Amino acid sequence: MPRLFRRRTTHLVAAVLVSLGAFTLADLVSVPEPVPASDRPAHHVARGFRNLDPRYAYPVTARVAHVVGRRAAIDRGRPLEVLPNDGTALRARGAPRLTWIGHSTFLVQLDGVNVLTDPHWGTRTSPVGFAGPRRLLPPGVRFEDLPRIHAVVISHDHYDHLDLETVTRLARAHRPTFFVPLGLKAWFVGGGIRDVVELDWWQSSRLGPLTITCTPAQHSSGRSITLTDQNRRLWSSWAIAGTRRRLYFAGDTGYFAGFADIGRRLGPFDVAALPIGGYSDYPDHHPNHVSPEESVRAFEDLGAGRLVPMHWGTFELNREPYGEPPARLLREARRRGVADSVSVLRPGQTIRW
Repeated sequence: MPRLFRRRTTHLVAAVLVSLGAFTLADLVSVPEPVPASDRPAHHVARGFRNLDPRYAYPVTARVAHVVGRRAAIDRGRPLEVLPNDGTALRARGAPRLTWIGHSTFLVQLDGVNVLTDPHWGTRTSPVGFAGPRRLLPPGVRFEDLPRIHAVVISHDHYDHLDLETVTRLARAHRPTFFVPLGLKAWFVGGGIRDVVELDWWQSSRLGPLTITCTPAQHSSGRSITLTDQNRRLWSSWAIAGTRRRLYFAGDTGYFAGFADIGRRLGPFDVAALPIGGYSDYPDHHPNHVSPEESVRAFEDLGAGRLVPMHWGTFELNREPYGEPPARLLREARRRGVADSVSVLRPGQTIRW
């Protein structure tokens, strides 16, 4: 076999494995777990965690068959454009601000504390640099232009939400405190990052004037392409409360009854950052991702004042056209009379809240 052909074949096989392992399987599957013991919280099981909705189902076999057998993606249109942001205004202390960096990465500025959510400045959402879903546009703010970062919240361990290179760089350059769901602290410590606060659902921790609370989500976890770590680490959303303002960050989640519970227990929220992309694999209800219409329902359940969409248009992860998620979101918001409460941002754009 010619050397060039062998090399191309190796790269093709690696790309397929990465796509299935890092994205399809590690990012989106759920493995059934044993019934939890009576002395454990309901979402804890013997070897990890589970979702609480009894109707939740996301089998590996169905997901793989769907991905392998589906047709090529249609023309998705023109990607997003970044709004130039050199970070000057972000480094000045002032009113609460929210800046969308891209995908699920926000800079939350509240009461003098700078918080990043699911930070990702990498070029791919993959365990390797040569294959896997690529970034379609640069981050809305260059890493070098960030203000001092005091805290980082991580929703779960999937590659589009937890990027090893980014968190390592943050720890080295900014020395923030990382807030993570149960099971992830050991991963950080193994990488040399030790300022880590690990929380279960509904547990809180203080950082200066902020109260940071780990809240439920409906999703899954796992980074291994061998599927040996599926659902071993918890997934979560986060509530960030200051002296007068409160923000909800959904992370990655399907629509579930927990939104209303979070709103009752920790609201009202001034802002809810909610995902709107990645729903196209299921025509009605995706178990792990919310559709734009479900995002509006979640916003209403939470009792929030402003909806800021995320998890769309940044990486080559989803199949819907780039402009479809925000268009559907605004259409549903108009239908339900809340369009004035929706702020669709460009990467790099900052709003006060």
